[in-house]
Amino acid sequence: MAVTGLGKVRNKRKQEEELEKGPFAGAVDLEMQSEDDAEDEDREGDDASDDGDVDEFPEIDVASDSDEESDEEEEEEDVDDLDEENTLDENSDADSDLHIFPKSKKVVSDITGQTKVVYPEIEPDYDSDSSTEDDPNRVGNIPMHWYDDLPHLGYNINGKRVLRPAKGDELDRFLQTVEDPNSWTTAFDQNAQMDKPLSAEELDIIRRLQAGENPDAEYDPYEPTIEWFTGKGKEEVMPLSSAPEPKRRWLPSKWEKQKIMKIVRAIRQGRIVGSKPTAADKKQQFYAIWNEPPSNQPPPLPAPKPKLPTHSESYNPPEEYLPTEEERKQWENTDPEDRERDYLPHKYPALRLVPAYDQFIKQRFNRQLDLYLAPRIQRVKLNVDPNSLLPKLPSPNSLRPFPNYKSLQFMHTKARVRCLSISPDGAWVASGDESGVISLWEVNVGREVKRWSLGSKVGAIEWCPRLDACFFVAGTEEQLHFFIPPNISPALLTMTQSTLAPATLPSATQSSIKWISTSGAAEDGPILTIELPSASGLSRQLTWHRKGDYLASVSSSETQGSVWMHQISRRHSQSPFKKIKGAVQMVLFHPTKPHFFVATQRYVRLYNLAEQKLLKTLMPGIKWISSMDVHPSGDHIIVGGYDRKLCWFDLELSEKPYKVLRYHSRAIRSLHFHPTYPLFASSSDDGSIQIFHARVYSDLMTDPLIVPLKILRGHDVQEGLGVLQVKWVNKQPWLVSAGADGSVSLWCS
Repeated sequence: MAVTGLGKVRNKRKQEEELEKGPFAGAVDLEMQSEDDAEDEDREGDDASDDGDVDEFPEIDVASDSDEESDEEEEEEDVDDLDEENTLDENSDADSDLHIFPKSKKVVSDITGQTKVVYPEIEPDYDSDSSTEDDPNRVGNIPMHWYDDLPHLGYNINGKRVLRPAKGDELDRFLQTVEDPNSWTTAFDQNAQMDKPLSAEELDIIRRLQAGENPDAEYDPYEPTIEWFTGKGKEEVMPLSSAPEPKRRWLPSKWEKQKIMKIVRAIRQGRIVGSKPTAADKKQQFYAIWNEPPSNQPPPLPAPKPKLPTHSESYNPPEEYLPTEEERKQWENTDPEDRERDYLPHKYPALRLVPAYDQFIKQRFNRQLDLYLAPRIQRVKLNVDPNSLLPKLPSPNSLRPFPNYKSLQFMHTKARVRCLSISPDGAWVASGDESGVISLWEVNVGREVKRWSLGSKVGAIEWCPRLDACFFVAGTEEQLHFFIPPNISPALLTMTQSTLAPATLPSATQSSIKWISTSGAAEDGPILTIELPSASGLSRQLTWHRKGDYLASVSSSETQGSVWMHQISRRHSQSPFKKIKGAVQMVLFHPTKPHFFVATQRYVRLYNLAEQKLLKTLMPGIKWISSMDVHPSGDHIIVGGYDRKLCWFDLELSEKPYKVLRYHSRAIRSLHFHPTYPLFASSSDDGSIQIFHARVYSDLMTDPLIVPLKILRGHDVQEGLGVLQVKWVNKQPWLVSAGADGSVSLWCS
């Protein structure tokens, strides 16, 4: 019966096509219009048919279950399927080369009467899943780098090895891309380890993804919106509804019933007793509605009270309160803001003669301002003793001994004294001035023992720390001179001469510095002279290693060769730095370790001489460093600058200063730690010397104790320069200072 119905439908369609062609189309044999034009005409026809009339929504007859109606529905479905197949067959050949995805079809919905897009169903064939394609390598989804060291890539379906394809080098790949124009359309297959060409569909998908388009070529982002809920009879029937659930669907909960019965049973047994209702108080209660409710906040502050009138504001003040004519003119010429009071006292013989107050409105206005600007919060004033805020330091009398008075004074009459040094035994002092005179005098009596004249400015003097030899070094313009003091024991003299001028000189080394031994008596002049390179300038600092074999010198030139290291035993000199940042101001040896301190204009760098590397860079925050010294323990260092700052560094803590002291009013010139006592001194261009108690504890948890003890004043300031250098006597709490006034003073305790 379905076949017969299908035949009738086909004959009917043929007749309709012949009628549509007409006699003219059949005679001339013209082609019909395209499908898009036909669809447009269909839409126009639908719109014309819909003008003014609204299609009724088809009703579904639930009661129709007869076989005849089901057969008719089956016939209609077969006809629709046949039409769809014909349409797909016609379009498949023309669009097979242009489209990638399955071709869609636009049909008219039976429910809404609107056009909709229908895609063909996907048949789950064997070729529909990419994971089941014929792939020779069947290793699965595993990391392929497991086979990097093997000659094969995996195994096929039969369990045999799949060998790795031959691969050329980068040059072969480049030549392949040049020779093959389609090489750019390939992709590397990880499983096959080779390049595979991409199809036209895959290239089109890649192009659309790169352009940010939809991968589907048939997708139209600008298609008209389907009005699902507009128009009578065009409402879409949705599977869900927002109507509330009817009460007939409610079912009582079994578990809630058991819980309620349990509570009811406990009430009947008396295990749950309800609270008894409280009896209402029959007495009538009254409330003070005008009273303010109690508050936990403090009460507001009272308004400031106006000042009470004084005798000068009386209508009959005493005579001493009345101003004179000069005072009246002065008061009138003074600005109102600068006047001591806003009125002038005036005397009236009777109270009835007092006129109206002319400042009444202004005074009331100022009173309102006082109330408006009155503070709303009461601040408790702390009565703190300022002395209690200062740190509790020990009394200076308990920290004795320290120098507190001038005992001796030695004068250089020609020029200012730039440098001085004290012998290790504390018996001799050598001082040099800018005229080239070096004086040697005794500490105990202040008697000058020997004088040498070098003819050039003396920039630095330093005594050798060795106890088995006795000599000191003086630095002048591009030269270092070694002197032996007179009146020493023969054994000490022999040892000193063998150190500075041995009988057999060591082998000469290649260096730009010359070591020259002087013939003649050692007491008359220098026994040894070191000639520094030309343009080195004045030697402004000399420092010894603790063993007395190495001597470091700093010249005034700002070149890389301003720092030199001299070894006495080998008579060899070298520059430890090939390149250094900034001009070197001072250098120091560490008292216990092979470390070397180098102070530039703003930083202090600590080097390890054994490993030849930089250990730490200290940042004192001083604009220009003038002096520094290391504590005998080696864990602390003090740095002074021309900007009046004195910085104490703890090398175990941080690169920033532990404490900054500002006790001088002008530039700091010299700093020195006492080798045995917990003392250090600082001198400045203000002509004063500050003595500090500096105790360093072996316990790392205890901070150093720094206490200012005494200010020593005894040098005159000349041409803006004060005390240029200070040195401690090794075995005594005595201090020796050299000033710009040409005097060398000894300060004793």
